Amino acid sequence: MTSVAPESSVSPDSPVPAAGNGSGAQSALPGARRRTAWAEGLDRLRAAATTEPGRLRAIGAVLALLVVVFGAATAWQVSARSAAADDVVLRSQPLTADAASIYRSLADADTTAAAGFLAGGAESETTRKRYAADLATASQLLVKAAANTQMPGAHSGAADPAGAQIARLNQLLPRYAGLVETARTNNRQGLPLGGAYLRYANEQMRTELLPAAQALYEAETERLAADHERAAAWPWWALAAGGVAIGALAWAQRRDRRRTNRVVNRGLLAAAVASAAVLLWLVTGHALARAGLADAYAHGARSLEVLNTARIDALRARGDENLTLVARGAVLTKDQKDFYEVDFQAGMADLAGAAGPGPAAAAGELGKALALADDEAGRRPVRDAVAAVREWRARHAEARAADDRGDYERALAKVIGGDGATGASFDRVDTGLGRALVHEQERFRAAADGGRAAFGGLAVGAGVLAAAAAAAAVLGIGRRLSEYR
Repeated sequence: MTSVAPESSVSPDSPVPAAGNGSGAQSALPGARRRTAWAEGLDRLRAAATTEPGRLRAIGAVLALLVVVFGAATAWQVSARSAAADDVVLRSQPLTADAASIYRSLADADTTAAAGFLAGGAESETTRKRYAADLATASQLLVKAAANTQMPGAHSGAADPAGAQIARLNQLLPRYAGLVETARTNNRQGLPLGGAYLRYANEQMRTELLPAAQALYEAETERLAADHERAAAWPWWALAAGGVAIGALAWAQRRDRRRTNRVVNRGLLAAAVASAAVLLWLVTGHALARAGLADAYAHGARSLEVLNTARIDALRARGDENLTLVARGAVLTKDQKDFYEVDFQAGMADLAGAAGPGPAAAAGELGKALALADDEAGRRPVRDAVAAVREWRARHAEARAADDRGDYERALAKVIGGDGATGASFDRVDTGLGRALVHEQERFRAAADGGRAAFGGLAVGAGVLAAAAAAAAVLGIGRRLSEYR
């Protein structure tokens, strides 16, 4: 007997219930949306955050991140300031000194050429060698400056003002040397055209070479100021990150104490101590570096700038004095005064103030140099220069009086003669300023080296201590987590 299976009570058109739990049933309902893995993950994180272990894990991760950011910011900003301090000592200031030496060499070459021209056929071997040495020094320093403009981190391209002036000087210097040699040749042959060539060479020096050298010096001085500013700037990002990290560690320590009644969490305490040590090291080290660099810049660099300006004023005055005798009244100002004599008096006023009777107090650039000198070793050579300027002025007045009387030979002897001539006084001024420059250069280097030494080891030390603080914070939180296992 065949049994017949009962018919199903479910019609074919009825929906089939989904197997499984209620959520599966809900997902099968019409209009229901399937939840993404991202949303489910957020739900799990939200659920974990409502438990103490979940909160502790989040706090540990945030603390470790803040401490690591603090260490990274400290290492980054300290490294940048240390590199800028190195640039100040090893690059910018030496380049500024070289630029000043280029100007001095060019001005001294022009002055020496005029002195040799006045001597005529009796030009000494010493004068010829000095002129050649000046041109060689200027050429060598221009090559060095050009090489430094191509170094990594240096200004380069058409936008670099120093590079443009170096190219201009390299182009003009051979032309000037050719004019001087033509003047010498004509002078040895007794041709009056030699004086015209020398005056034209001097005009080229005054209107083209020396302004280009001055622009080069100013560009390097600006670079020195910019490097000093970068080195001395406070590392605000690192300081802010340190404050936030230490504040977060203090909050975590307080939270842990309130929830467990323990006095301290050793891991968090170690992390706070390490972070505080980094912050204290950062503030102290940067303050010391800033003080040393500020002293080097405000006194050493400023003194060097004033002394270089004084030396240039002396060279220009000496060149004008020589050209007064070369031109012999051929070049006049608008009010019919000797151009070179007027320029000489202006240069001497810039150098040492207006002339006056008696041992007046030093003024002009020499007065500034005396005020900036911090010790007797720096003041003594400047005082020697001041005394030599007074002597120079007195001898120059005698030379001008002789020339005005028509006694050209006596005036010439008073300018380019032996120990009693103005040339000897000028040499004393130049020698005194040279000694002062050497002293201030050494003082600048000592102060700047002391400043940049304060950065030593700070970047690496901050990184190591920050890593140790992050590890200690994680361990401190991990000890609390272990209590829930």
